[in-house]
Amino acid sequence: MPVQIPDDGDFSSFKDQCLNPEGWVPKYNKNNITVWCRAEESATVQKIKMRIVCKDVPAETVYDVLHDTPYRKKCGILLLEVSSSFEEQRLCDNEVLAPLGNDFLIINYSVKHPQHPPKKDYVRAVSLLTGYLIQSTGPSSSTLYYLTQLDPKGSLPKWVVNRVSQLVAPKAMRKIYKASLKYPEWKRKHSPQLKPWLYPEQNSLPCIDPSILSLQRADSLENIDESSANEEKPAKDQSDEEQD
Repeated sequence: MPVQIPDDGDFSSFKDQCLNPEGWVPKYNKNNITVWCRAEESATVQKIKMRIVCKDVPAETVYDVLHDTPYRKKCGILLLEVSSSFEEQRLCDNEVLAPLGNDFLIINYSVKHPQHPPKKDYVRAVSLLTGYLIQSTGPSSSTLYYLTQLDPKGSLPKWVVNRVSQLVAPKAMRKIYKASLKYPEWKRKHSPQLKPWLYPEQNSLPCIDPSILSLQRADSLENIDESSANEEKPAKDQSDEEQD
């Protein structure tokens, strides 16, 4: 199936999923962070939604942090760093972004690229829909949502899903928030005018012809059964217990 660039309807639908509480079960609610899970018809599909209230970070700053690759690498921001069970699962995604009024939206989904087929000994997970919604709630405050509908290509044990919703997800959101607090000072010292996500003329990456891409469907990839994987107790990270 050919790739279609998301339009206003797609962005509106994604925003509605972020804001609509119907069908979502709360799994975590602490320190301005909330995590929900939702059961899907397919037993393999995992759907999770997160929200963090950034009471002292403007929406524009959060948006910049999510796009500034050097800063993200410096801070170790990687939302899909789930657990040892995902160490050999990889994604090939197409990302589309759109600043809309007081909202900023980022949507990505899995695609097939002829030059980057699935690698041997790796399981390619499929992102059916993943993205961020950043809403401005004031001159220096915002709310960040993260929603993902992912087929990890296999059966996962319940403890993996629980760990994601109760440990990994809150930690990831907290990391973005803390990174956003420090970003303005860092950016002033590191190419402050360089923001290719806002100014396309600054982009030095090669362009990709959308016609060579196609949507990645889960049923075309190999499944892996990890339902019997044993839980490994994560090391206690004191910094993750800090109050926001």
